[in-house]
Amino acid sequence: MKAGPLTDAELARLQALLDKLPAPLEPLDTSAIDGFLCGVLLQPAPPPPERWLKFVTDVDGRPPPKGFPLTELHALVRRRHAELAAAIGGRRWFDPWVYELDGAETVSDSVLPWVAGFAAATDLFPALMRLEDPALMEPLAILFSHFDPDDLEDADELLAVIEELEPPKDLAEAVEDLVRSVLLIADVSRPVKTQVP
Repeated sequence: MKAGPLTDAELARLQALLDKLPAPLEPLDTSAIDGFLCGVLLQPAPPPPERWLKFVTDVDGRPPPKGFPLTELHALVRRRHAELAAAIGGRRWFDPWVYELDGAETVSDSVLPWVAGFAAATDLFPALMRLEDPALMEPLAILFSHFDPDDLEDADELLAVIEELEPPKDLAEAVEDLVRSVLLIADVSRPVKTQVP
């Protein structure tokens, strides 16, 4: 399998492969896949690909028709997974797949697909959200602040933190917030093991 970050052409190819999935399947788009992969990787014990790959090609995990070619699509997604795993594990910057959407009225409109993918992963794999660590509250609030508050039911504590946040001034700042939040969450859910001399 080819290694390294996906090129722009490979990213476009991935979206084209996703677009070929027939209805009624509802595949994630590339931005949602990126957030989803981060949500998967931030689990205290990240699930293996056989548990999460099916949700990339359909939000409900329904299988594609028999014989539908998935090898190339899965290989591209696994490469991004490996790239993000290395960045998160090494607490390094990465470029989220977030795009300025045509007709977007707010920064949140452009960031929302990524955050929706992240939220989908935390719904499917809830171990991260079950961690009771106050250090998680702010980075999670930064991510979920892009949702309509009405969509955050039973999250009073999170909403209280969201209300105190300054919204990002532009998309570049919002993207920086995404990466910083992911790495702060990793400090709690996937702490770096320090070697004892």
